[in-house]
Amino acid sequence: MPNHLQDTVELNNGVQMPWFGLGVWQVKEGDEVLSSVKAAIRNGYRSIDTAAAYKNEEGVGQAIREALEENGLKREDLFITTKVWNSDQGYESTLQAIDTSLSKLGLDYVDLYLIHWPVKGKYKDTWKAMEKLYQDGKAKAIGVCNFHVHHLEDLLADASVTPAVNQIELHPYLSQKEIRDFCDSKGIVVEAWSPLAQGKAPQDEKLKAIGEKYGKTAAQVVLRWDLQHRIITIPKSVHEERIISNADIFNFELSPEDMAAIDALNLNERTGPDPDNFNF
Repeated sequence: MPNHLQDTVELNNGVQMPWFGLGVWQVKEGDEVLSSVKAAIRNGYRSIDTAAAYKNEEGVGQAIREALEENGLKREDLFITTKVWNSDQGYESTLQAIDTSLSKLGLDYVDLYLIHWPVKGKYKDTWKAMEKLYQDGKAKAIGVCNFHVHHLEDLLADASVTPAVNQIELHPYLSQKEIRDFCDSKGIVVEAWSPLAQGKAPQDEKLKAIGEKYGKTAAQVVLRWDLQHRIITIPKSVHEERIISNADIFNFELSPEDMAAIDALNLNERTGPDPDNFNF
């Protein structure tokens, strides 16, 4: 059980990944992403999650460079994730895509490189490229996003490297138990995107009531629920006080009863697209 913001989980290849990080989806390139990433690192975050599709890799890279200098940190103190976008999937284009991302980020390697969505007919060729760039050291670990069990089974049938991570939409209204159990059986760590259901969870009266018992917000309760289920979580915020608040979850533990009550909120309800039905 993680007890500190910088606690890590060991991935299936031995790489240590922080349980908690900052997501920068929908964070604008320029000052907004610069200030939020720097605020996160200044306040103890060590994991930053971006993607080619977010169009803010350059700002993330600048923030990293400035934050390393300002906080007396080294590159290896941080864990940086980015993702190959759908239009870049395929073997050669994936190899080019990571070079573009590394150039924008100003980095020699990323700690984790992910396939953003399971593009039909392409993700297996993409994975072959991921295995190569992993062997070449351009990514310390490789994984996938938004893969259902059937996508993973299909991928694993030919893969020589098992994905280290599956990043999926996951929150109390979409608890993804089947995928979590399958990933667990294969040594794949699950990571939650949109852990607060795009702002819905913090307004939930049941979650607020649970939070009152612990002197915590509904958002903090949900993020703690993630960790107690051994799910990596990467809430997004552009406000320093919220960035600090989101991470203030290491000084309490939800009871088994409260964990079960949050589990019971599941509706199999998505805020984003279904990975079996998307066209972008």
